[in-house]
Amino acid sequence: MLGLVENHSLPRTAAFFDLDKTVIAKSSTLTFSKSFYQGGLINRRAVLRTAYAQFVFMAGGADHAQMERMRAYLSALCRGWNVQQVKEIVAETLHDLIDPIIYDEAASLIEEHHSAGRDVVIVSTSGAEVVEPIGELLGADRVVATRMVVGEDGCFTGEVEYYAYGPTKAEAVKELATSEGYDLARCYAYSDSATDVPMLEAVGHPHAVNPDRALRREALARSWPILDFHRPVRLKQRLPALSVPPRPALVAAAAIGAAAATAGLVWYASKRRTTVV
Repeated sequence: MLGLVENHSLPRTAAFFDLDKTVIAKSSTLTFSKSFYQGGLINRRAVLRTAYAQFVFMAGGADHAQMERMRAYLSALCRGWNVQQVKEIVAETLHDLIDPIIYDEAASLIEEHHSAGRDVVIVSTSGAEVVEPIGELLGADRVVATRMVVGEDGCFTGEVEYYAYGPTKAEAVKELATSEGYDLARCYAYSDSATDVPMLEAVGHPHAVNPDRALRREALARSWPILDFHRPVRLKQRLPALSVPPRPALVAAAAIGAAAATAGLVWYASKRRTTVV
Protein backbone atom coordinates (compact mmCIF):
# COMPACT_ATOMS: atom_id res chain seq x y z
CA MET A 1 0.00 0.00 0.00
CA LEU A 2 1.11 3.55 -0.71
CA GLY A 3 0.12 5.16 2.53
CA LEU A 4 -2.59 7.56 3.59
CA VAL A 5 -4.46 10.03 1.45
CA GLU A 6 -2.48 13.20 0.86
CA ASN A 7 -2.83 16.00 3.38
CA HIS A 8 -4.01 18.86 1.18
CA SER A 9 -2.43 21.45 3.46
CA LEU A 10 0.95 20.10 2.32
CA PRO A 11 2.56 20.67 -1.12
CA ARG A 12 1.14 18.53 -3.93
CA THR A 13 2.72 15.25 -4.97
CA ALA A 14 2.83 13.09 -8.09
CA ALA A 15 3.78 9.63 -9.32
CA PHE A 16 5.98 9.58 -12.44
CA PHE A 17 5.80 6.48 -14.65
CA ASP A 18 8.01 5.41 -17.51
CA LEU A 19 5.82 3.68 -20.11
CA ASP A 20 7.39 0.77 -21.99
CA LYS A 21 7.90 -2.35 -19.84
CA THR A 22 6.81 -0.32 -16.81
CA VAL A 23 3.14 0.35 -17.50
CA ILE A 24 2.73 -1.71 -20.67
CA ALA A 25 4.33 -5.05 -21.51
CA LYS A 26 5.87 -4.08 -24.86
CA SER A 27 7.35 -1.14 -26.74
CA SER A 28 4.55 1.36 -27.33
CA THR A 29 5.87 2.34 -30.77
CA LEU A 30 6.81 -1.12 -32.03
CA THR A 31 3.34 -2.36 -31.11
CA PHE A 32 1.90 -0.16 -33.88
CA SER A 33 4.23 -1.42 -36.62
CA LYS A 34 1.60 -3.52 -38.41
CA SER A 35 -0.84 -0.60 -38.30
CA PHE A 36 1.82 1.72 -39.72
CA TYR A 37 2.44 -0.79 -42.51
CA GLN A 38 -1.26 -0.97 -43.32
CA GLY A 39 -1.32 2.83 -43.38
CA GLY A 40 1.59 2.96 -45.81
CA LEU A 41 4.12 4.50 -43.42
CA ILE A 42 6.53 1.56 -43.40
CA ASN A 43 7.15 -1.34 -45.78
CA ARG A 44 6.83 -5.08 -45.25
CA ARG A 45 10.54 -5.51 -44.62
CA ALA A 46 10.35 -2.95 -41.82
CA VAL A 47 7.43 -4.82 -40.24
CA LEU A 48 9.50 -8.00 -40.12
CA ARG A 49 12.42 -6.15 -38.61
CA THR A 50 10.25 -4.57 -35.95
CA ALA A 51 9.23 -8.05 -34.81
CA TYR A 52 12.90 -8.77 -34.20
CA ALA A 53 13.35 -5.35 -32.57
CA GLN A 54 10.49 -6.12 -30.20
CA PHE A 55 12.27 -9.32 -29.16
CA VAL A 56 15.53 -7.43 -28.59
CA PHE A 57 13.71 -4.72 -26.66
CA MET A 58 12.00 -7.22 -24.39
CA ALA A 59 15.29 -9.07 -23.86
CA GLY A 60 17.14 -6.03 -22.59
CA GLY A 61 16.51 -2.84 -24.53
CA ALA A 62 19.11 -0.41 -25.85
CA ASP A 63 21.96 1.28 -24.03
CA HIS A 64 22.77 4.99 -24.12
CA ALA A 65 24.97 4.92 -27.23
CA GLN A 66 22.42 2.90 -29.17
CA MET A 67 19.61 5.24 -28.13
CA GLU A 68 21.61 8.23 -29.37
CA ARG A 69 22.18 6.55 -32.73
CA MET A 70 18.49 5.76 -32.89
CA ARG A 71 17.64 9.41 -32.35
CA ALA A 72 19.80 10.54 -35.26
CA TYR A 73 18.51 7.82 -37.56
CA LEU A 74 14.82 8.17 -36.79
CA SER A 75 14.89 11.95 -37.18
CA ALA A 76 16.19 11.55 -40.73
CA LEU A 77 13.93 8.65 -41.67
CA CYS A 78 10.64 10.24 -40.58
CA ARG A 79 11.21 13.48 -42.48
CA GLY A 80 8.12 14.25 -44.53
CA TRP A 81 5.75 11.88 -42.72
CA ASN A 82 2.29 13.34 -42.10
CA VAL A 83 1.64 13.84 -38.38
CA GLN A 84 -2.15 13.72 -38.65
CA GLN A 85 -1.98 10.37 -40.43
CA VAL A 86 0.11 8.93 -37.59
CA LYS A 87 -2.37 10.24 -35.02
CA GLU A 88 -5.32 8.76 -36.89
CA ILE A 89 -3.67 5.34 -37.15
CA VAL A 90 -2.93 5.33 -33.41
CA ALA A 91 -6.46 6.46 -32.53
CA GLU A 92 -8.03 3.73 -34.69
CA THR A 93 -5.96 0.90 -33.21
CA LEU A 94 -5.20 2.10 -29.66
CA HIS A 95 -7.72 -0.01 -27.77
CA ASP A 96 -7.06 -3.19 -29.75
CA LEU A 97 -3.27 -2.96 -29.43
CA ILE A 98 -2.54 -1.22 -26.11
CA ASP A 99 -5.43 -2.07 -23.79
CA PRO A 100 -4.54 -5.81 -23.68
CA ILE A 101 -0.88 -5.20 -22.75
CA ILE A 102 -1.32 -2.84 -19.78
CA TYR A 103 0.08 -4.39 -16.63
CA ASP A 104 -2.56 -5.13 -14.02
CA GLU A 105 -0.06 -4.15 -11.32
CA ALA A 106 0.63 -0.79 -12.97
CA ALA A 107 -3.07 -0.05 -13.37
CA SER A 108 -3.55 -0.80 -9.67
CA LEU A 109 -0.71 1.56 -8.74
CA ILE A 110 -2.18 4.33 -10.86
CA GLU A 111 -5.53 3.86 -9.16
CA GLU A 112 -3.89 3.86 -5.71
CA HIS A 113 -1.94 7.05 -6.41
CA HIS A 114 -5.06 8.81 -7.65
CA SER A 115 -7.00 7.61 -4.61
CA ALA A 116 -4.24 9.05 -2.41
CA GLY A 117 -4.63 12.42 -4.12
CA ARG A 118 -1.46 12.29 -6.23
CA ASP A 119 -1.21 13.30 -9.87
CA VAL A 120 -0.06 10.61 -12.31
CA VAL A 121 2.46 11.64 -14.97
CA ILE A 122 3.66 9.44 -17.84
CA VAL A 123 7.27 10.27 -18.80
CA SER A 124 8.33 8.47 -21.99
CA THR A 125 10.99 8.64 -24.69
CA SER A 126 8.32 7.64 -27.21
CA GLY A 127 6.36 10.26 -29.10
CA ALA A 128 3.25 12.10 -28.05
CA GLU A 129 1.31 10.70 -30.99
CA VAL A 130 1.49 7.42 -29.08
CA VAL A 131 2.07 8.48 -25.48
CA GLU A 132 -0.72 11.05 -25.14
CA PRO A 133 -3.53 8.67 -26.20
CA ILE A 134 -2.13 5.97 -23.90
CA GLY A 135 -1.97 8.52 -21.08
CA GLU A 136 -5.64 9.35 -21.63
CA LEU A 137 -6.52 5.65 -21.69
CA LEU A 138 -4.81 5.25 -18.32
CA GLY A 139 -6.34 8.39 -16.82
CA ALA A 140 -2.96 10.12 -16.46
CA ASP A 141 -3.00 13.80 -15.50
CA ARG A 142 0.04 14.76 -17.53
CA VAL A 143 2.31 13.40 -20.24
CA VAL A 144 5.94 14.14 -21.04
CA ALA A 145 7.39 12.73 -24.28
CA THR A 146 9.77 13.56 -27.11
CA ARG A 147 9.06 16.48 -29.44
CA MET A 148 9.92 16.72 -33.12
CA VAL A 149 9.55 19.86 -35.23
CA VAL A 150 6.46 19.84 -37.46
CA GLY A 151 6.52 22.02 -40.57
CA GLU A 152 3.78 24.26 -41.90
CA ASP A 153 2.71 21.40 -44.16
CA GLY A 154 1.88 19.25 -41.11
CA CYS A 155 4.78 16.88 -41.68
CA PHE A 156 7.89 16.12 -39.65
CA THR A 157 10.87 18.20 -40.72
CA GLY A 158 13.38 15.66 -39.43
CA GLU A 159 14.57 17.91 -36.60
CA VAL A 160 14.25 16.83 -32.98
CA GLU A 161 13.23 19.72 -30.75
CA TYR A 162 13.16 17.88 -27.42
CA TYR A 163 14.30 14.37 -26.55
CA ALA A 164 12.69 12.94 -23.39
CA TYR A 165 15.51 10.62 -22.47
CA GLY A 166 17.93 10.14 -19.57
CA PRO A 167 18.75 13.41 -17.76
CA THR A 168 16.15 15.35 -19.74
CA LYS A 169 13.41 13.24 -18.12
CA ALA A 170 14.71 14.30 -14.70
CA GLU A 171 14.76 17.93 -15.85
CA ALA A 172 11.15 17.66 -17.00
CA VAL A 173 10.14 16.19 -13.64
CA LYS A 174 11.83 19.06 -11.81
CA GLU A 175 10.23 21.65 -14.08
CA LEU A 176 6.81 20.13 -13.43
CA ALA A 177 7.54 20.19 -9.70
CA THR A 178 8.18 23.91 -9.95
CA SER A 179 5.18 24.73 -12.13
CA GLU A 180 2.71 22.43 -10.36
CA GLY A 181 4.00 22.76 -6.81
CA TYR A 182 5.02 19.11 -6.33
CA ASP A 183 7.14 18.22 -3.32
CA LEU A 184 9.63 15.87 -4.99
CA ALA A 185 10.79 14.44 -1.67
CA ARG A 186 7.29 12.99 -1.30
CA CYS A 187 6.83 11.99 -4.96
CA TYR A 188 7.13 8.54 -6.53
CA ALA A 189 8.80 7.31 -9.74
CA TYR A 190 8.79 4.00 -11.59
CA SER A 191 10.99 2.71 -14.43
CA ASP A 192 12.53 -0.45 -15.88
CA SER A 193 15.68 1.12 -17.35
CA ALA A 194 19.02 2.29 -15.97
CA THR A 195 18.80 5.25 -18.35
CA ASP A 196 16.06 6.57 -16.04
CA VAL A 197 18.24 6.65 -12.92
CA PRO A 198 18.31 10.50 -13.04
CA MET A 199 14.50 10.57 -12.92
CA LEU A 200 14.41 8.02 -10.11
CA GLU A 201 16.99 10.02 -8.16
CA ALA A 202 14.85 13.14 -8.44
CA VAL A 203 12.08 11.81 -6.19
CA GLY A 204 11.90 10.60 -2.63
CA HIS A 205 10.29 7.24 -3.51
CA PRO A 206 12.00 5.63 -6.54
CA HIS A 207 10.99 2.13 -7.70
CA ALA A 208 12.60 -0.24 -10.21
CA VAL A 209 9.97 -2.13 -12.23
CA ASN A 210 11.00 -5.22 -14.21
CA PRO A 211 14.50 -3.69 -14.14
CA ASP A 212 17.23 -4.33 -16.68
CA ARG A 213 20.44 -5.71 -15.21
CA ALA A 214 22.07 -2.31 -14.74
CA LEU A 215 19.05 -0.84 -12.97
CA ARG A 216 18.69 -3.95 -10.81
CA ARG A 217 22.28 -3.51 -9.62
CA GLU A 218 21.65 0.17 -8.94
CA ALA A 219 18.41 -0.54 -7.08
CA LEU A 220 20.04 -3.18 -4.90
CA ALA A 221 22.96 -0.88 -4.12
CA ARG A 222 20.61 1.96 -3.14
CA SER A 223 17.96 -0.22 -1.45
CA TRP A 224 15.29 0.93 -3.90
CA PRO A 225 12.18 -1.28 -4.04
CA ILE A 226 12.13 -3.71 -6.98
CA LEU A 227 8.70 -4.54 -8.40
CA ASP A 228 7.77 -7.42 -10.69
CA PHE A 229 4.92 -6.66 -13.09
CA HIS A 230 3.86 -9.64 -15.20
CA ARG A 231 0.06 -9.68 -15.57
CA PRO A 232 -1.16 -7.78 -18.67
CA VAL A 233 -4.93 -7.30 -18.54
CA ARG A 234 -7.59 -5.22 -20.26
CA LEU A 235 -8.54 -2.21 -18.12
CA LYS A 236 -12.26 -2.68 -18.61
CA GLN A 237 -11.96 -6.18 -17.19
CA ARG A 238 -10.42 -5.12 -13.88
CA LEU A 239 -10.64 -1.38 -13.28
CA PRO A 240 -14.07 0.16 -13.80
CA ALA A 241 -12.67 3.42 -12.40
CA LEU A 242 -10.28 3.66 -15.33
CA SER A 243 -12.85 2.79 -17.98
CA VAL A 244 -14.69 6.07 -17.54
CA PRO A 245 -13.57 9.02 -19.68
CA PRO A 246 -10.19 9.91 -18.14
CA ARG A 247 -8.82 13.30 -17.29
CA PRO A 248 -6.97 14.79 -20.26
CA ALA A 249 -3.19 14.88 -20.32
CA LEU A 250 -2.69 18.52 -19.38
CA VAL A 251 1.03 18.74 -20.06
CA ALA A 252 2.49 17.31 -23.24
CA ALA A 253 6.15 18.18 -23.18
CA ALA A 254 6.41 16.48 -26.48
CA ALA A 255 5.94 14.81 -29.81
CA ILE A 256 8.25 12.67 -31.89
CA GLY A 257 6.38 10.76 -34.49
CA ALA A 258 5.37 7.40 -33.23
CA ALA A 259 6.39 6.18 -36.63
CA ALA A 260 9.72 7.91 -36.22
CA ALA A 261 10.43 6.17 -32.96
CA THR A 262 9.48 2.89 -34.59
CA ALA A 263 11.91 3.62 -37.38
CA GLY A 264 14.71 4.14 -34.91
CA LEU A 265 14.07 0.80 -33.29
CA VAL A 266 13.88 -0.81 -36.72
CA TRP A 267 17.40 0.48 -37.31
CA TYR A 268 18.48 -0.85 -33.92
CA ALA A 269 17.10 -4.28 -34.74
CA SER A 270 18.98 -4.30 -38.03
CA LYS A 271 22.16 -3.24 -36.26
CA ARG A 272 21.80 -5.98 -33.63
CA ARG A 273 21.08 -8.59 -36.28
CA THR A 274 24.28 -7.65 -38.12
CA THR A 275 26.20 -7.94 -34.89
CA VAL A 276 24.69 -11.25 -33.77
CA VAL A 277 24.63 -13.16 -37.04
